Amino acid sequence: MNVPVRNTSRKKQRPAKAKQDGALSLSQLGRATAAPASPEAAVLETVPNPQVGVLYLARFTAPEFTSLCPVTGQPDFAHLIIDYAPAKKLIESKSLKLYLGSFRNHGAFHEDCTVAIARRIVAAAQPHWLRIAGYWYPRGGIPIDIFYQTGAAPKGLWVPDTGVPAYRGRG
Repeated sequence: MNVPVRNTSRKKQRPAKAKQDGALSLSQLGRATAAPASPEAAVLETVPNPQVGVLYLARFTAPEFTSLCPVTGQPDFAHLIIDYAPAKKLIESKSLKLYLGSFRNHGAFHEDCTVAIARRIVAAAQPHWLRIAGYWYPRGGIPIDIFYQTGAAPKGLWVPDTGVPAYRGRG
């Protein structure tokens, strides 16, 4: 079964804006939100960073990420760890959850999924630095681990190890 590989180019993201009463205009948080049909259809939202000027690391862990093999249509599973040093914007976590979930019916190779996620987050939040580690579970007996980062971590930023050992039957 051939599953089409989708274009991973992204539209420019709009950051959340404060309304006159100070509330943020987010389209997903606090609302019932349907799952996006594809990564392209997903809206990745940001919120203002209340700690601008402070160098710190934020980590998202997605231990049950799923996508489809673009050739066979079989499911692929990964444990993703996304570390980033926020600048002016933070990634809103519900929108990230929905974005990552949109890959469930998306056909793409491991490398494409991992790097596309990183690039989409960078485009939306414009962090000082980002690293993603994609630990893909074996298919055909070979696990594939994909790593991407935007450059050297800023001086003074503490970046913990991902905590995921080399494959020996991950759990």
